[in-house]
Amino acid sequence: MLRTLLSLIFSITFFISAASAQSSDDTVWVQLEAQPSLTVAQDRIRGYAARMQDVNGFSLGGGWYAVALGPYRREDGERVLQVYRAEGLIPIDAYIARSADYRSQFWPVGANLLNGVAPATSQVAEAQPAPSEQPAEAEVTTQAPQEPDETVREARASEAALTRDEKKRLQEYLQWGGYYNSAIDGAFGRGTRNSMAAWQADNGVEPTGVMTTRQRDSIRQQYLAVLKGMDLRLATNTDAGIEMQIPTGVVGKATTEYPFVRFEASGELPATVLLISQSGDKNTLFGLYDIMQTLEVVPLNGPRERLKSSFTLVGENAEVISYTQASLEDGEIKGFTLVWPAGDEERRTRILDEMKASFKRIDGVLDPAAGDETAQSINLIAGLQVRNPRLSRSGFFVDNRGHVVTTIEAVNACEKITIEGDYDAEVSYLDEALGIAILSPKSSLAPMGVAALRSGAPRLKSDVAVSGYSYEGVLGAPTMTFGQLSDVRGLRGEQELARLALAPQPGDAGGPVFDTAGSVLGMLLPRATDGAQQLPVEVNFAVNADAIRALLEQEGIVVQMADGGSALAPEDLTKQASGMTVLVSCW
Repeated sequence: MLRTLLSLIFSITFFISAASAQSSDDTVWVQLEAQPSLTVAQDRIRGYAARMQDVNGFSLGGGWYAVALGPYRREDGERVLQVYRAEGLIPIDAYIARSADYRSQFWPVGANLLNGVAPATSQVAEAQPAPSEQPAEAEVTTQAPQEPDETVREARASEAALTRDEKKRLQEYLQWGGYYNSAIDGAFGRGTRNSMAAWQADNGVEPTGVMTTRQRDSIRQQYLAVLKGMDLRLATNTDAGIEMQIPTGVVGKATTEYPFVRFEASGELPATVLLISQSGDKNTLFGLYDIMQTLEVVPLNGPRERLKSSFTLVGENAEVISYTQASLEDGEIKGFTLVWPAGDEERRTRILDEMKASFKRIDGVLDPAAGDETAQSINLIAGLQVRNPRLSRSGFFVDNRGHVVTTIEAVNACEKITIEGDYDAEVSYLDEALGIAILSPKSSLAPMGVAALRSGAPRLKSDVAVSGYSYEGVLGAPTMTFGQLSDVRGLRGEQELARLALAPQPGDAGGPVFDTAGSVLGMLLPRATDGAQQLPVEVNFAVNADAIRALLEQEGIVVQMADGGSALAPEDLTKQASGMTVLVSCW
């Protein structure tokens, strides 16, 4: 009896206070909960609406949705919170919220209580005060009458005008809302009709199974509610000959650099949009496919598909997800790229769907001369950063199958390992004690030269040379660094090490160390970086050839042994070394 009486009192009091709260700065809401899914939030709202009034749904931003009661004056809101908590009708952690906490309203459909417009079906509008309580005429606000919706016959006629893609999009909206679970085929059969009727019933309209133009727009707005602030707009770029929806709320046009028109982040959200436009043929298309995968905006991991006249690229890492599509038609290659921060899938997929659906070719293609040529860099392609390896070191071929010996430093924590930048490789064996990694190429290679390993130690104080990519591949070819053999052991007497007197660069680590006859006497180790002891710059170490050979034979790799010989001229040694020394890159 107490619960019934309280509910009656609140119904009368709240209907009056809700109407007055619309124009007051003291407007509050009782927030019941927040959900990271719009579908779940709608389900929760239906549950609350079955047992109480004034239930609303609002977008909070960031992919979150709030369920709230109101609007109320503050004192009424606090009473609602107190009594409904006591009755166990709302969560114990419900709290008072302000209108400023919310971005937009998605429930009830068509409501806009944040801006003082009550929904047409709201009980606030139905509860009329007694004649003696009628407010002064100046205080009465009226809502403009809404145009009547289409009849079923009119709805069928407007539906018949939809394209197949538009019908498929409607099925996608119904599927997203949890009403449709069949094929997205654009055919409105019994399953689609039942899902339409279910949506209509949940949204307070007659469940005819034929959605009107207004209802189709309503479900689309529900679907796109998460995009509040993205400001999707149809952009037409006549230079590129492309028309499509672009999230202008987060990106703005930056520049044109053939074959791209770039839209870069205009705020805190790190998003990028590229329009792709150039004349060409299949060779041009396939070249673009390869080039796109060298750019930072297309991360290494993700599915890729290249067809006869089109391609798609998906790249993802911990920071971003990138989607690219391009196709060749009538000698013109056109497409787009969307780069979006990882972890924001709901908004990303909504925006990507809208971009795909709206993409349209119009007359025009980018002029090859388009762009600013004043800022040039080998690390840029058409103004976009080329992906560079995290680290590059040296290595050398040890057999005709393309096995490479390098330093462990070159392969630590890599998403991908390449030999000479173009050939993918994988680690077949690691020896942490020696600091050696053995790499196997993923595709067959035919090395120009293979290391011939020396047996036994060379003479102390004899001349030696290291072949390596001193500047991590910047020069495009290995260089020679000359020095002397200081000792055939390490500082602590390690039998597998040799001490060298030379001054290599970090990129030289992993490279072969030669004697004057061109035999490989070891592999250069990286300098210690633990800071415990700082050795002179010219003091460096190499794993000797005997230790390398034993490791390779253990792994079943047949090595070539040096047969001695006379000293080579520096230029001949350099030529021999360049054929076997490789750049090992960690991506």
